[in-house]
Amino acid sequence: MKGFAISEINDEIFSKISGKSYKKNCTVPLENLRYLSLLHKDLNGKILNGEMICNVKIAEDLIDIFQKLFEANYPIEKIRLIDEYDADDELSMKDNNSSCFNFRFVSFTNRVSLHGYGLAVDINPLYNPYIKTVDGKKIIAPDNSAQYEDRTKDFNYKIVENDLCCKLFKEHSFLWGGNCWDDEKDYQHFFIEQ
Repeated sequence: MKGFAISEINDEIFSKISGKSYKKNCTVPLENLRYLSLLHKDLNGKILNGEMICNVKIAEDLIDIFQKLFEANYPIEKIRLIDEYDADDELSMKDNNSSCFNFRFVSFTNRVSLHGYGLAVDINPLYNPYIKTVDGKKIIAPDNSAQYEDRTKDFNYKIVENDLCCKLFKEHSFLWGGNCWDDEKDYQHFFIEQ
């Protein structure tokens, strides 16, 4: 479909991500990553251009998923390279930016995140927060998303188990962070286990 494409990481794209999402200590070879050009629609049905970097293993899957979401008018507010936020995950999430690759570690650990391999995608993260209790303190990320913790409420951009977004990712063998773990919820997060 026009508006959807996969390409290798060329010099122009690399110049955007070098030192940001593709940090100096990045262990993922560039040839394992792909740049995606996407279309998506916001709540008003406005057609927007999006871009994302992912692992080559999931590039075709993501193109299929995002094409079907686009055709179904599924609202996604933003899909920009996280490098526009200096690869700061919190800033990207606060702005409700959907993203994939960012070489970083899992929160509160020293393990490389699946985002660090380009194998995880966050969709509409402001409205679908990450929630975990650490040392007795509840952590909600992004930190401006506490009002969306209560999943019984109805609000725009909310991801639930039986919505189209979840169904499409599951059809492509992704797991959803909204129902994977007992001790944390990551409603924005879709991933392929390595």
